[in-house]
Formats: sequence, C-alpha cells, structure tokens
Amino acid sequence: MVSLAFSDTSRREVVPFSPIDPANVRMYVCGPTVYDEAHIGNARPVVVFDVLFRLLRAVYGAGHVKYVRNITDIDDKIIDRAAESGESIGHLTARTTIQYHEDMAALGCLSPSVEPRATEHIAQMIAMIERLIAGGHAYAAEGHVLFDVGSFQEYGKLSGRTVDEQIAGARVEVAPYKRSPADFVLWKPSSADQPGWDSPWGRGRPGWHLECSAMSAEHLGESFDIHGGGLDLIFPHHENEIAQSCCTFGAGNPDFRMAQFWMHNGFLTVGGAKMSKSLGNFTTVRALRQKWHGEVIRLALLMTHYAAPLDLSEDRLKEAKSLLDTWHRAWQKREEGVGAKAPAYIAKLEEILGDDLNTTRAVTQLGEFSRFENINYLYWSARLLGFFTSPSPDAWFKWAPPEAEASSDEIEIKKLIDARISARQARNFAEADRIRDELLAQSIVLEDGPGGTTWRRA
Repeated sequence: MVSLAFSDTSRREVVPFSPIDPANVRMYVCGPTVYDEAHIGNARPVVVFDVLFRLLRAVYGAGHVKYVRNITDIDDKIIDRAAESGESIGHLTARTTIQYHEDMAALGCLSPSVEPRATEHIAQMIAMIERLIAGGHAYAAEGHVLFDVGSFQEYGKLSGRTVDEQIAGARVEVAPYKRSPADFVLWKPSSADQPGWDSPWGRGRPGWHLECSAMSAEHLGESFDIHGGGLDLIFPHHENEIAQSCCTFGAGNPDFRMAQFWMHNGFLTVGGAKMSKSLGNFTTVRALRQKWHGEVIRLALLMTHYAAPLDLSEDRLKEAKSLLDTWHRAWQKREEGVGAKAPAYIAKLEEILGDDLNTTRAVTQLGEFSRFENINYLYWSARLLGFFTSPSPDAWFKWAPPEAEASSDEIEIKKLIDARISARQARNFAEADRIRDELLAQSIVLEDGPGGTTWRRA
C-alpha cells in the first residue's frame, strides 16, 4: 500500500497519515451556504478535496472511505437574500443547491458519500448545546446561548493566536449579554418572520459554527480522520468547531481530537488580491463554464499545490486547455484503445499524490506520460485526477460552450466541411481556403489526413 503524508494545520508540518480505522476512513469538508451561485474561490476546496477523496478510495477501497460535505441551508445570509429578492427561503435554497450540484459536477467532482443539511439536524444541535451548558462551557443570556471561550484552554491552538490577538483581527459582535467579546453564538432567537425551532431557550435557530460540529459527529462519529476547508475557515469557524466538539465529546480526555488532520487550501486570488464577493472581484463557476470546459477549470485549480495561493487568470486557463488538448491527442493516437485498468498504471500517481496531495507534480507526470504516449498510464492516471470524462477524444475536441452551440453546431460545421471538399474537388482552392478561414474564425480547426477531413474546437 502506498504511504500517505499530509500537511496538518494544527501541527504545522507534514505528518504520515494513518487512519483511525483503515476499513472506515472518514473525512468532513465544509460545504456551501446556499444563497447565491458558487464563485470559483468556493470551488477550489471542492476540487482539492475531491482529489483527496479519489486518492483515499484508490488506496483503501471505495467502500472503506466516507466523505461528508454539508449544505448550510439556514443562515443569516440566506434570510437576508430571501428578504431582498422576495423569494421564499425554501425556493432560494433549493434553486441554489441545484446550481451548486450542477457546477461541481461540471468540474468533475464526485458526490460526497453523505450531504447532510443543517435544517435536518436541529435536534442534534440542541442536544450538543445542552451538554455544553451542563459542562460549564456555555451559558444562556437574553434568548441566546453562547460558548464560553475562557472555559476551553486549548482555544487558539489551531490558528496559533491568543484570544486577544484573534479578537483584534476579527469582526467580533459586541453585545451586553456576552461575558467576553470572544464568546460566540450557539443559538440565537428568531423573530416571527424568521425561520426558527422550539428549544429550551425559546424559538430560535443555530449558530453557523455549531452546525458543522453536530453534522460531522452525527455522520462520522465524535472523532474522525480529516477535516478540510479553505484557509479562511481556520478562524473563527474551525477554531470554534474544535472548541464545541472537544468540550462536548472529549471532556476530561486531554488526548481527544475532533479530527486527526486539519487540511486547508490556500486563497484564490485575482491579480494578487483575494477573490471575494465583498471586493466584487469574483467570477462564478457558472460564468466560467460559458467559455471553458469544466475539466479546463479543474486543471487550472490543480496546477498549483493546494496549500499555496492560486492566481486565476485567462492565461492559466489557456495553459490548462493546451495541456488537456495534448493529453487527448495522445489518447486519440492510440487506435487500439485503452487497456484494462491495472494497479501499475496509477501506482506512480498515487505515490506523488501521497506526498501531501502534490497535484503540481501529478500534472507534470501526466505530461510525461503523454509525451511518450504511455496511454494506459496517462488514461488511468488522468481518471484518478478526475479527467478524461469525455467518452472519446473526438467528443473532447468537439465540445462547445453553451453560447457557441447556436452559431457553431455540428450540422452547420458538417455542411461547411462538405462545401469545402466540393470546392477542392472542383480545384476552387480560393473558396476552399475561404471556408477554412470562416470556420477558424469560429474556433473550428480543420485537419486533413488520409482518412479525410476532421475538425476540433481550438
């Protein structure tokens, strides 16, 4: 079995990975808050941890890996967006969840093993709060329940900052009912026009941080192998998750760990600035899909190591497209087809990915396979990374973005190719060249060969 080692944020080093139970490897990744279309920064952790999911399945067996990624379908952002648009919360969250699933599938991401929704786990959240209050780690005040940060001595270990440093560097809600400015909300009251559930502290709704602690415990157990997410979630979200879970499930046990590994992907930037909706410099996955195949976007996100910042640009997307074209041409040349999957074909890539999920090296390795036309190694390694989802190289080269379908559909292309063939047979080479140029202007490249004329999209 290939050895695995991953960077653990809490230990600040690359650590050999050994699951708690090799027959039940468990991973949790924070999912979307469904109130708007996903931007490309939201997609980076989904793609990164999809590769990790695929690697774990390859190493331990698909039936021995459980991947949980939640849906946050109750949150103040959702309430505010519904109020602004006049759309019901149920319709808003259903619509944006469908969009999210479509976008992530287009990027070649597998569905998680379980996709729990926050609204379906309110009872588990209330039970956690009751245990925290009983243990002296939380208190009720004016319809709210707050976690007492001072009751957990390990608070700040994940981010490596003291409580005072974290308060100074974060937007902390100041409220008279808090014992300390750092205390965070576990439960908040709901007004008559807001979603709410009955609880011992009145009608209300859960705090965001509590949701992931309750859902991960419900579906993976109190302690599991890997917790993943974006770098921006380290504080306060993951710091607060650790505090809640350790004080609920690990009271009196200094060796308790909510997750054995905490893995975080780096920020996605545009022109060196972090991509965010607040800065207005974001691009949605859906918008990018209007121009680029999902695999192009996926490769652009994997060409840089997951822990490093990634600057997304038009040039990067073009480079990803060019690499994928090269791989597909190598596949296209293999007339006898691809051989059956064998362990040897993906052993090298498993070894590379086992070294802290080094997708940068993995992409380089696929380039070597394509250069020497080791098609079995190329094909099965690319599949492990989530590529080569097209049924054939021809299908890849003939893919068109949605807006191109009306003007450059295959029937029209075929008509023009036939007209060009007729022109050449009549020795009207000027007309043949004009047709070629017309198609090229539509990004359709013609290739003449012994078998006739074929075409692909540039």
